[in-house]
Amino acid sequence: MDAETYPQEILADEEPKYLRRQKPLEIKRRKFGRKAWSTYLRVAVWIVGGAAVSWAAYELGHFLLASPEMALVHPEQVVLTGTHYVAPESVLEIFAADRGKSVLRIPLDERRRQLEALPWIEQATVRRALPNRIEVEIAERTPVAFVRESSDMALVDVHGVILERPLEGNFHFPVVTGIGADMALEDREKRMQLYSGFAQQIETAHAGALDQVSEVDLADDRDLRATLTGLGGTDASGNQVDAPVLVNFGDSDFAGKYQTLVEDIAQWRAKAGSVESVDLRFSREAVVNQDAAAVAQHRPPKQTAARLAKKSTR
Repeated sequence: MDAETYPQEILADEEPKYLRRQKPLEIKRRKFGRKAWSTYLRVAVWIVGGAAVSWAAYELGHFLLASPEMALVHPEQVVLTGTHYVAPESVLEIFAADRGKSVLRIPLDERRRQLEALPWIEQATVRRALPNRIEVEIAERTPVAFVRESSDMALVDVHGVILERPLEGNFHFPVVTGIGADMALEDREKRMQLYSGFAQQIETAHAGALDQVSEVDLADDRDLRATLTGLGGTDASGNQVDAPVLVNFGDSDFAGKYQTLVEDIAQWRAKAGSVESVDLRFSREAVVNQDAAAVAQHRPPKQTAARLAKKSTR
C-alpha cells in the first residue's frame, strides 16, 4: 500500500519520539562557592602546618643528637658517687667510646653491665643529666675475709667474688682457705655463705668473737674448720694457755657450738692437757685432740686424747 493513502498525522504518531532530541541538554558548571574555598583553605593549612612541624622536629632532633651542646666531651661530665675503693679511671675508661657523642646516644644499660663487671662494683646506676652529663652511682662490694692469692693476700666478699686489695684501707678479717680463683664462682659463694653464717652467729653469741678467729678452712662445704686463739683456760699444771685451737664446727648451730667451746675449754685442758683440736660435729659430745687419738690408742697408760661429754646446746 502506498504511503500516500495514509493520513500524515498517523505516520507522525508512529515515529518514536525518543530518537529525536527536541532540545540540547544544558550542562551546569559549578562555580567556586564559600564552602569549597573553606575546604581548600583547611587542606592548605594542614599542609603548611605539617611541613612546619616536620622541619621543627628535624631541627630539634639534629640539636639533641648532633649538637655540641649535648655532647660528652670532658671526663668531668661523668659524675661519680659512691666510690671509695673503685678507681675512677676504670669507670671513665668505660665511657671513653662515648666521647664526642650526644648523651642521648649513650647506651645506658650496656654501660651499667660493663660497670658491674668490674670486681669491686656490686651495683651501678647510670642516668642522663641533660644537657650533657652522665651520672653514675656506685655500690661497692663489702669484703668479709682475706684469701690467699699466690704470694699475696686478696679480699673476698660474701658472694665469693675475689677483690684486689686496695693500697689504702685498714682491714681486719680472718683468712679463709679452701677457695681460690680457679674454683667456680657458685662454689665459692656457697662456701662464703657458710662462712658468713658462722661469723654472724658467733658474733651474736659473744661480741668480738670473730677477733679470736685467725683462719677458716672452707675446703669442705659441710665442715667449717676454724683456728681460734685467746680462748683462755689453764692446762693440767694450772698454767694459763693461749695456744691456737683448731675446731671442727660442721655446717650448723655455730652459736651453740662456740658457746660450748668457750665454756668447756678450761675443763678439757685440765683433763687432756694441751688441747690442739676439738671436733664439735657430733651430737652431745666433743672429741678433743682427734688427730692424736690414733697414736694414743697404742699407748693406753699415757693417753693424749680424750672424748668428753659435751653440754647440751643452749
